Amino acid sequence: MARRLVVGVDSSTQSTKVEARDLDTGEVVATGAAPHPPTTPPVSEQDPGAWWDALVDALHQLGDVRTDVVAMSVAGQQHGLVLLGADGVPLRPAKLWNDTTSASQADRLVAGIGADVWAQRTGSVPVAAFTVTKLAWVAEHEPDLLDRVATVMLPHDYLTWRLTGAHVTDRGDASGSGWYDPSTGEECLDLLDAAVGGGDWGDRVPRVLGPAEPAGPLDPGAAAPLGLPSDVVVGPGSGDNMGAALGLGLRAGDVAISLGTSGTVFAVSDSATHDPSGAVAGFASASGNFLPLVCTLNATKVTDTVAAWLATDASGLASLALGAPDDPGTVTLVPYFDGERTPNLPDATGSFVGLTTSTTREQLALAAHDGVLCGLIGGVDALRRVGATIDGRVFLVGGGNRSAAYRQRAADLLAQEIVVPDTDETVATGAALQAAVVVTDDSFTAVAARWQLGAGITIEPARDASAVRDRYAVQTSPPGR
Repeated sequence: MARRLVVGVDSSTQSTKVEARDLDTGEVVATGAAPHPPTTPPVSEQDPGAWWDALVDALHQLGDVRTDVVAMSVAGQQHGLVLLGADGVPLRPAKLWNDTTSASQADRLVAGIGADVWAQRTGSVPVAAFTVTKLAWVAEHEPDLLDRVATVMLPHDYLTWRLTGAHVTDRGDASGSGWYDPSTGEECLDLLDAAVGGGDWGDRVPRVLGPAEPAGPLDPGAAAPLGLPSDVVVGPGSGDNMGAALGLGLRAGDVAISLGTSGTVFAVSDSATHDPSGAVAGFASASGNFLPLVCTLNATKVTDTVAAWLATDASGLASLALGAPDDPGTVTLVPYFDGERTPNLPDATGSFVGLTTSTTREQLALAAHDGVLCGLIGGVDALRRVGATIDGRVFLVGGGNRSAAYRQRAADLLAQEIVVPDTDETVATGAALQAAVVVTDDSFTAVAARWQLGAGITIEPARDASAVRDRYAVQTSPPGR
């Protein structure tokens, strides 16, 4: 019997990564990667055509195994805005999630419609990252262009459209648009009208597919440049966070803490969330339930900065932190070095508190790791407050999970074991898993188990860090509370 492969695509802000996996075993057979044009926020835009070119390049790196591919899916950067004219050509560069030029439009939409309404109708309160705010920006700054818009897409939708010709999305990525209700599966086109202006938006936004509903077969015009068979089935795809949850094999109740330049906390939950404070984004998952998420701005960039101050690197800072005494002293780091998104303090700065003449380098290093982690663990608490299901495993992912100090202190501060997965390439893996589900009709859980996703190292708590969390809570509480 011929080998059958599935391809997962991770189309991020920086690059396109692809991996081909054996459909039955999940073994990685081949990989490829190609860069995207760099962006310079606050204006962060890319030509959608560059994503396609990168996909072609990355897929060619898979080599001859492409002839064995039977299905593929795309997981892409969330929230971006792609506008196509009637001829299918982009009308302008895509605005990406980290383009903050629509901050004033976000404020206007929240003030005009109300945070409670947004949270109840869409699961989230829109910020500048969300697609609806970017569309409102175009309506205000480029109104003539808006009249020429034939289709509105998210980044992963654009690649799915190039692959199949279908103007579709999935409920996971749709839930970050600002016009989709993940609880009911309905499009809130009245909110879109209120945000952007009148128009037949129902014909211009993508149709939302089910978790295992194929977008279609690969278009022959796409198969040739990609070097893929023309009968490849293309899955609905999703957003990158949703793809990561699939790639980790997360089950309902599981939580992922991601340590990158910024940080995220998300959980697979059986219940939808609605947070009018805006701290928790009530996204849908790619597997049929929900993916509430909290994002912080300050994560590994903080410890990299403190490491430089102490004339060392990230590994050296971790060694210093793990060499601190059982009593970390009184020092606490409030890590708002670049302002903060959660809590919403864009003009905040960071601070070391509780310094004394006896404070050591080791204690400073420990406080740096603890400050970043306490901010993210506050996100776990926020998920709990809004009713998310978080009674399962905890995974530590992202580049920061290579740090021995981040690993151990995450377990200490949470007072429970954590899992550090064997791989960080979870987004492309999740897209490949979705492709496998689409082409076999197996369940997400069954494929994840067969592929042994989520396997990794378990870290047990070694210290009682409750006093550290209490002290951090005091230092970050608003005045008067």
